[in-house]
Amino acid sequence: MASVSYQIANLLEKMTSNDKDFRFMATNDLMTELQKDSIKLDDDSERKVVKMLLRLLEDKNGEVQNLAVKCLGPLVNKVKEFQVESIVETLCANMLSDTEQLRDISSIGLKTVISELPLGSSTLAANVCKKITGRLSSAIEKQEDVSVQLEALDILADLLSRFGGLLISFHTMLLNSLLPQLASPRQAVRKRTIVALSHLVMSCNASLYNKLIDHLLEGLGSSTSSSVSRTHIQCIASVCRQAGHRFGEQLWRVAPQVLEHSTDADEELREHCLQALEAFVLKCPKEVQPHIPTIIDLCLKMITYDPNYNYEDEEEDGGGEDEEMEDESFAPDADPDSDSEEYSDDDDMSWKVRRAAAKCLESVIATRHELLAEMYVTVSPALIARFKEREENVKCDILSAYTALLRATRPPPALQIPIAPTDNSPQALLLQRVAGVVRGALRVIRGRSVRARGCALALLRELLAAAPGCLVDHAARVIRALTPALTDKSTASSMKIETLVFVVCLVRGHGAGAMRGHVAALLPAVLACVHDPFYKVTAEALRVLQTLVKVMRPLENVENIEGKEEVFVEPPPEELQPFIPAMYECTLVRLRATDMDQEVKERAIAACGQLICHFGDYLQNELPVCLPIFLERLRNEITRLTTVKALTKIASSPLRIDLRPILPDAVPILGSFLRKNQRALKLSTLVLLDTLVQNYSNAISIELLSKVLTEVPALVSEADLHCAQTALTLVRGACLRCPHALTPDARHALTPNILALAKSPLLQGGALAAMLGVLSALVAADVAGCSRRELLALLVAPVHRAHDHAAHATAHYTKQAFHSLAKCVAAVVVEGGADALDVVREFLRDAARPPSDPHHMFALLALAEIGRHLDLSSIPNLKEVLLESFTPSSEEVKSAASYALGSVAVGNLPEFLPFILGEIEAQPKRQYLLLHSLREIITSESCTPEGVEALRPFIREIWVQLSKHCQCAEEGSRNVVAECLGKLCLLEPQELLPQLKEFLKSPEPLTRTTAVTAVKFTISDQPQAIDPLLRACMPELLVPLRDSELGVRRVALVAFNSAAHNKPSLVRDLLPHVLPTIYQETKVKKELIREVEMGPFKHSVDDGLDLRKAAFECMYTLLGTCLDRLDVFEFLRHVEDGLRDHYDIKMLTYLMCARLAQLCPAVVLQRLESLVEPLRVTCTMKVKANSVKQEYEKQDELKRSALRAAAALLQIPEAEKNPHLMEFVTQIKTLPDLQPIFESILKDSTGGGVDSNLMDQS
Repeated sequence: MASVSYQIANLLEKMTSNDKDFRFMATNDLMTELQKDSIKLDDDSERKVVKMLLRLLEDKNGEVQNLAVKCLGPLVNKVKEFQVESIVETLCANMLSDTEQLRDISSIGLKTVISELPLGSSTLAANVCKKITGRLSSAIEKQEDVSVQLEALDILADLLSRFGGLLISFHTMLLNSLLPQLASPRQAVRKRTIVALSHLVMSCNASLYNKLIDHLLEGLGSSTSSSVSRTHIQCIASVCRQAGHRFGEQLWRVAPQVLEHSTDADEELREHCLQALEAFVLKCPKEVQPHIPTIIDLCLKMITYDPNYNYEDEEEDGGGEDEEMEDESFAPDADPDSDSEEYSDDDDMSWKVRRAAAKCLESVIATRHELLAEMYVTVSPALIARFKEREENVKCDILSAYTALLRATRPPPALQIPIAPTDNSPQALLLQRVAGVVRGALRVIRGRSVRARGCALALLRELLAAAPGCLVDHAARVIRALTPALTDKSTASSMKIETLVFVVCLVRGHGAGAMRGHVAALLPAVLACVHDPFYKVTAEALRVLQTLVKVMRPLENVENIEGKEEVFVEPPPEELQPFIPAMYECTLVRLRATDMDQEVKERAIAACGQLICHFGDYLQNELPVCLPIFLERLRNEITRLTTVKALTKIASSPLRIDLRPILPDAVPILGSFLRKNQRALKLSTLVLLDTLVQNYSNAISIELLSKVLTEVPALVSEADLHCAQTALTLVRGACLRCPHALTPDARHALTPNILALAKSPLLQGGALAAMLGVLSALVAADVAGCSRRELLALLVAPVHRAHDHAAHATAHYTKQAFHSLAKCVAAVVVEGGADALDVVREFLRDAARPPSDPHHMFALLALAEIGRHLDLSSIPNLKEVLLESFTPSSEEVKSAASYALGSVAVGNLPEFLPFILGEIEAQPKRQYLLLHSLREIITSESCTPEGVEALRPFIREIWVQLSKHCQCAEEGSRNVVAECLGKLCLLEPQELLPQLKEFLKSPEPLTRTTAVTAVKFTISDQPQAIDPLLRACMPELLVPLRDSELGVRRVALVAFNSAAHNKPSLVRDLLPHVLPTIYQETKVKKELIREVEMGPFKHSVDDGLDLRKAAFECMYTLLGTCLDRLDVFEFLRHVEDGLRDHYDIKMLTYLMCARLAQLCPAVVLQRLESLVEPLRVTCTMKVKANSVKQEYEKQDELKRSALRAAAALLQIPEAEKNPHLMEFVTQIKTLPDLQPIFESILKDSTGGGVDSNLMDQS
């Protein structure tokens, strides 16, 4: 402490020096000291530092003054409150000083202090604000000196934007001193007053808000001068932008006045009116609805408002101009707009009106998706006609507005089934306009304005996204317009990059056949760009080159037959063949160079790989040159990953490129990559090695390959299943192609890892399929030490061990692990012929006399998996043993037995299926398990066309049997029946769907419930034959949503949710009729709440809870798939109700809040107050002292979820200006149990993920 005081005293002494440099350096050192977190000042030092800095504010040297002001920022947080107050006191006094320099420096000082004051409801901020505010309002009213007034208004705006909530007691006084300034003769004063007022309305109460609006409207109504009207309208727009969520209720009286003034003769006034209308559209979407048609008409009129220029001459020649232009050289004089752009009139302000109209139109387009079809008829032609605009700013805004229209037309990503656009849908109307859009955009691209050309390219990119493939007929004209920009030396690099990015979109957005004819026109320009001196242009040009290679000679459809050395590949068109050497040469130059940007290196490697993959037969003589370069790049840590990917392309080419010269060196390097830490590198290397084994097994020596295979075992582990899957695929390839490479060492290393993974409960999906492939390949290749019997013994060993440690068996060997192991056993056994049946008999013995439950269960699962592939009907007592296994006490064994019966039936349907159907009829007690067996049959056979054919003769019989069980009292059985019915419907939709609809009309509630659940199973996320039939009868299938029975309504909501999630196209058009029903189900119904007596206590049971939960789940799903069909305001109202509901529903609605904040921030901002209150209640709720542990955990989870919702609301632009939300956030930060959780949530939501491209430091 003493040393700090001594150091500070030393600096203060130097500050009194006569030498300005001493004073400057001392102040600078003080600044450095104050910025340290560790510094602590004693009272004496505080006083001296404050006194000295205030004195230095009056220093004769400007630089010293500036530094002293900067010191005030860190000082505020280091000294006691009364010192801060004295600083503020002095600064306020200096602001009214007679010397202008002191006034300026003091106002900067005040702004610095305000920006550094700690946020939150601390007394310091409140006291300082109150001190400043009184002085500021008197300074504002003092009109003699305008500069004092301007500074005071500026500081007040800062103060209100940060601490408006702390100044509530001063709001009336501030409003009274600010309103007269709106009539000030000085424009600067009026502008700053508007800013201060707009910050004031964020936190003032409703009566002051109304007073301000009344004042503005009175002023507008009675004003005769246009400058007063301009100020009032600017103020209205600013208030709406800052506090749009409160402005909605005033709009009914404000909008007519603004619209009335928007046709005034004064151009500036028109501009301000249009800006105000834009703010209304964006901030009050609900309330502005009645005025939208008027606003659109006004904008369309104003967008053409250009009284000082005549476009007629241009329009008369308009028809042929476009065609002529295409043949003209790309010289500045050839610009169609050149005459117009030379025209200049400094006094012409009409462009501002046009720009404001374009921006206002864009806001309507962006927020009114329901008017899209209408806008294509009215707005679209008007905007296209204005692409000829002469003023650059306006032209860019018009292009931006049209881009917004295209963005709104994009088909929603949730619609997996491409539906042909109906006649009057926005997509269909857009397709009719494509020619006009392209013509207008190309005219801009040929112009001179770089910014406008960039906007036109963005528009064309959006056009491709909105209507994929729509430029097929216009590609030649588009390319003719783009190539001059790429070859012209004077074109800006940014323009070249944007053009190249668009070319990639253009080529990828159309089929190779459609684009091949245009490659010759593009290539010279692209090759010129590869030689461009700017690295980003080169990188982008190489990407275009790579894309064009795929178009010139597509290889996707070439039959790459295994084992066949020569595959016929159609040569590229003759006119494109001469380009191949040039493409290769320019890529090779970039590939060879080592002193280049990383991005160019990577692109050159990728492009060269693509070239050799597609044109290797034309580049035979070049291979000795470029393959060694690839080898070099493989050894380089920076480029190795890209090179591995490029070599994979080359190795998989059907042209069978000769890679023998580099394989002896490359394979060991690849083997070493498998030891690296970089996951992406390991995965890509495994894929490359697998490709090499598939296509070049003769060229790789056994010795090399066996060394690589010894690196593989470490990757076969459950820690990374994707990596394990790729590694197993490589091992399988090696077994099939070069079994000798599996040396005893490699095998000894590999077998334990394969077995460890086989018994892992995590093994599933692709990794499991790869595992089965490896096991059957090992058996087929007859690898020493991996014969059928040896592998089988190793696979079964864990089950026997589990029996020995029976206590840990259930914990360690879960059902999932046994399922995977059984599949592995089947893979080993199935090919064994008579041997296989012996194994089956052994398992059957285990199932008949099991030593333990795990043994029993595994034997049944093994029988199931073998029976799926082999016909086991010849095995005696099989049915009896399986049926006997239905009786043990263990649920796991019963489930395995029912699965086994179903799976064995798949191997011989005529034998087993009638038996199962008979048992369902004869054994009511075993019905549930037998139905599961039936479900297993239907599910398995539905997967393949052969299976469906095998099952078809029995469908009728199964349906009849199932229909008898629709009214099972047991819900589990009903659900299985429903699933079977639904899956059968998918196989015979024409015949069975009408019968299912009949079930829906049944008088029995349970039958209706089963039928509705069956409908859910007919809706899958893949295209199915039943889809058109479902679409046609969807309204009938949704009738149960209004059923009288609670249970039926609940399953109907679940079925609707499934449709909305998997196939939204089925329900999108029905939403206007369905949504009111769903919203109705979200309400708490008193008549469904009943009291149950539990001993001395009474307990409320809400029978409607499940129904409400299902309704809210539907709402959540619709947010993701049908947002464009929802009225978000209506939707939010019901979400607000859910925020006060039961625990489960609160959790759902918090998720919805977060999702809505992301998807519709403007709407959520308007309703923020009503969303924040329930969140606050949850976060401040206390659990009763004697509650159980689960209650505490439940409450914690609820609070965490509410905090996540609050964090999402905080991410909305301008949300931090909302006093309610900020007060809530401040409150969270003061609560010690919530603050750390909230901080970590905020950190997660703002911080991106870890960069996956970090350098490998292994």
